[in-house]
Amino acid sequence: MAISLEQRIKTFAELGNVLTALLNDDESNSIAQKHQESFYDVVRIAQHHNGWFDEQVVRESIKNINSWLNEKSLTEWLAPYSDGIKNTPHKSVGTIMAGNIPLVGFHDFLSVLIAGHRFEGKISSKDALLPRFVAELILDINPDFKPFIHFTENRFEQLDAVIATGSNNSSRYFDYYFGKYPNIIRKNRNSVAILTGNETKEELARLGEDIFTYFGLGCRNVTKLYVPSGFEFPRFFEAIEQFSDVMHNKKYMNNYEYNRTVYLLNKEEGLLDNNFIILKPDTAIGSPIGTLFYEYYDSIDSVLDVLESNKEQIQCIVGSNQIPFGEAQKPQLNDYADNVDTLKFLSELD
Repeated sequence: MAISLEQRIKTFAELGNVLTALLNDDESNSIAQKHQESFYDVVRIAQHHNGWFDEQVVRESIKNINSWLNEKSLTEWLAPYSDGIKNTPHKSVGTIMAGNIPLVGFHDFLSVLIAGHRFEGKISSKDALLPRFVAELILDINPDFKPFIHFTENRFEQLDAVIATGSNNSSRYFDYYFGKYPNIIRKNRNSVAILTGNETKEELARLGEDIFTYFGLGCRNVTKLYVPSGFEFPRFFEAIEQFSDVMHNKKYMNNYEYNRTVYLLNKEEGLLDNNFIILKPDTAIGSPIGTLFYEYYDSIDSVLDVLESNKEQIQCIVGSNQIPFGEAQKPQLNDYADNVDTLKFLSELD
């Protein structure tokens, strides 16, 4: 049974209303009221299963996702593809979802369903509860989606195309097994920030959001700073002091303390430390949790040249004339992972 594009949009817009009500304990929405206790349980159990998923992190993820779920945003996003997805021939799209942050695979989930395909999802054991909960909400809003949503922990039941997100190592596995299908296969990426030294305290504080949101586990988290010679790091540390609450998460602090011990034993030079994050001079882009790499530059153009030559490793660039400070973890619907247009891919399946 086909679901019209208009109904798909309305369903996900209503999902936005339900999620807003759940976040705000709003009992005026009947579906949210019905699932409120389940929502509390899922958030609590998710943290028990995965120590990174504390309540604040889960709520932040849902809040960011929720900004997409309204008729205006969805309609504008879909407009360039509407002819291709109004009467899409239903395909089963195997979707391998990462689990590094809560509901990190939601954009793929949304894209597959709103494009009119069947979502065949293989969810991560690190984030096994939240995707299923969101699917329950959708089915309560519109039961016609039931034939289009299927989760599996084993082999895919049906497969016409694949969207897979994982590490550089797992991408080779994905290529081997799914290379014969139309596919999007994503690898490791990290994000960087370019500072001029003229940033205000408020801008540096917003940069802290790009660094610490989700404890730095996402591909859109800044893991490397490019700074001019003579950059005043005390100003940076003062501005990010408000994020010291990360110290209350045992997993984060275990990473921080382990890395600090290793660096000290290796007598690394140039280390800077404020007791909850270590700044280490390094030419690499991706830093470990609890560590932020930094590198001095002489000209911004030289930094941009380096980043261009390493663009396959870069998800976001934050800074002046780039993504504004504090916005890296607030992507729009058309901010596609790895710069691969998921909706275009889905609209062209035949």
